[in-house]
Amino acid sequence: MVNDQETTQNPPMCVLPAQPNDPLTPELEERLLAIIGATDEPKEKIVDVLYILQNHYGYLSDTAVREAARIMGLAPLQIEELATFYDYLYREPIGRYVIHVCDGVVCWMHNASLIFDHLCSKLGVRVGETTEDGMFTIMPTACIGDCHNAPSMLVNGRFYGRLTPEKIDDIIAHLRENYDEESRVLCR
Repeated sequence: MVNDQETTQNPPMCVLPAQPNDPLTPELEERLLAIIGATDEPKEKIVDVLYILQNHYGYLSDTAVREAARIMGLAPLQIEELATFYDYLYREPIGRYVIHVCDGVVCWMHNASLIFDHLCSKLGVRVGETTEDGMFTIMPTACIGDCHNAPSMLVNGRFYGRLTPEKIDDIIAHLRENYDEESRVLCR
């Protein structure tokens, strides 16, 4: 799965699936309306709508928030409140790969701070920042429920556990080498 060799080829700059200010496509709007219409209580689907819009735009741009509000029949402020509450919803541009390092108690007892330090050093960013090439964003997150593999992290929803600096190096190299083959799933 993970190659031990460092790649010398730089991947292309990351490109969002849609530009942040693009209007919704008719197909996407139809899909969202079908999801909302499939329930007796449309508000149950707000978070689902936000995840779909986030995957479409790459993050929840101001346009995405306005579109969600329009489709859901809510005020943009109500959508903003939700978008800033959940860990896996992003109001700012993020990298192609979002690395969520577990900062739960068990992971911290298993040296999660060393994982943060190594990732930040390797990628040249601080927690919460995105690499210059747009490839990686490092984020802390509450317990991810993988305590038996502590310390753990999620990369675009995929679990990696029993982390060491060497294993992290292998994971980063693998992601860089397989940039075009890896799907961009920000959550779920």
